[in-house]
Amino acid sequence: MTPGNIALLIIAVAVLLLVLFISLFLVRLTRTLGVITRDVDIIAREADEILANANVLLTDVNDKMAAIDPVVQAAADLGTSVSELNNATHHLTNKVKGTASNKNVANVASAFGVVNNLRKHRKRTVTK
Repeated sequence: MTPGNIALLIIAVAVLLLVLFISLFLVRLTRTLGVITRDVDIIAREADEILANANVLLTDVNDKMAAIDPVVQAAADLGTSVSELNNATHHLTNKVKGTASNKNVANVASAFGVVNNLRKHRKRTVTK
């Protein structure tokens, strides 16, 4: 065997080992890709189920919101009415304060004082 033949034999063995390692790598890569493909398919099916459930839930929430809308509108109308009543009461109070004289206020205050004293006196006699 000549040195050229030996070198050729070494190169052939090296190429054979390289081809074996590459083929082993490709086999493992194919298996890994198969597992990944299966996992992605499972995830895709589960994602479809989740999206279907989310659509059902969203439809249910929209239906319930449509049922609640009249209640919210009624509450808003009630708030407006109460605000208008409050403004009218303030206006009437200011009008009454403006027209009442100090003498009338004093008379009303003394009348309330007399009624309050009578009530206290009656309460004391009942409890004794």
